[in-house]
Amino acid sequence: MRLANETGIPVYPRGAGSGFTGGSLPTSGGIVLVTTRLDRILEIDEENLVATVEPGLVTEQFQKAVEKVGLFYPPDPASLKFSTLGGNVAECAGGPRCVKYGVTKDYILGLEIVTPTGDIIKTGGPTMKGVVGYDLTKLICGSEGTLAVITKIIIKLLPKPEAKKTMLVLFDSIDGAAQAVSAIIGHKIIPATLEFMDGRTIDCVRQATDLQVPESARAVLIIEVDGDREFLDKQAAKIAEITQPLGVVETRIAETPEESEALWQIRRSVSASLRKVNPDKFNEDICVPRSKVPEMIRKIDAISDRHGVPIVNFGHAGDGNIHVNVMIDSKQPGEQEKADAAIEEVFKAALALGGTMSGEHGVGIMKQSFIPLELAQNAVDYMKTIKKALDPNNILNPGKIFPSDT
Repeated sequence: MRLANETGIPVYPRGAGSGFTGGSLPTSGGIVLVTTRLDRILEIDEENLVATVEPGLVTEQFQKAVEKVGLFYPPDPASLKFSTLGGNVAECAGGPRCVKYGVTKDYILGLEIVTPTGDIIKTGGPTMKGVVGYDLTKLICGSEGTLAVITKIIIKLLPKPEAKKTMLVLFDSIDGAAQAVSAIIGHKIIPATLEFMDGRTIDCVRQATDLQVPESARAVLIIEVDGDREFLDKQAAKIAEITQPLGVVETRIAETPEESEALWQIRRSVSASLRKVNPDKFNEDICVPRSKVPEMIRKIDAISDRHGVPIVNFGHAGDGNIHVNVMIDSKQPGEQEKADAAIEEVFKAALALGGTMSGEHGVGIMKQSFIPLELAQNAVDYMKTIKKALDPNNILNPGKIFPSDT
């Protein structure tokens, strides 16, 4: 990093490169600094519920390692089988369990980083509390590799829940599903996951698989509760009771791990099924207040009709995070332009409802031009002042997040 800073060579930190917004792409040439061989678990402190790892460690491998000793790392991005923890920190990754357990930044206690000028700095530490100086750990988490190279991560762990129970509830409308989410949480039940699929997603799954889904189902919630085994049956029964008056078509409650896996298979089949609609997918990750999910879905359906492009929606109902999948055939003339126009309208609609244009994926290069829709110029200037102070020669992951004209 010192050499790169002195010579003005751009450096691009890279983990698995599985991000959706081009955050690790070497857009201006230079050095791609791949961290995947920094993949060790340095310590699992079972007494203090803390682990220290290197950034190239794959998320799922870490989860399995801590679960072997009865501990639990909740963040679970969809890319967990190949994404690295360093990348998760850089993007502040989320996942289905966010509704109960929070996102990556909620589990990062400290970091070892290399600055753009080549200094080695430790932020935070293995204690649950610490308020000495600025919170540099949180500053780095979600900074998309633009402020530092992460070389070590100190992670907070939880005791592993004793058991979990999965249920699938099919509704006759997206409104009923959204009302169910609010009703469940209103009854002081916080599921580990609250995943939803809209009617168009269900149609895709029905056409692409042999999964039996009633024709009258226009929305699905996959709900998983975890904790003490003795309470789970009671919680599942209570959820079924709460949701029943809200247009429920069918409720399925898994009684075995195999049945649970079968229910989750419906959700896992979504991505593959979308290719039946069109070959090219633009996966956006807007987030709105969860009570606004039905209104947002209706707005997206109207945008889809207006531009003549299929849009399929699923995501994390518990925190209002909608994965908006704009499906086109990019080989057909005019399709890319339709997708671009539709995506901009989706972002504007989310912002109008008090939401954000990215709940998990970050900005990278894909959402740069939309930054002024969400952030005031003075806020952008403030962020760029931080970037300039820490990276005076703009060598670390240049050209990301901020458009050049802001």
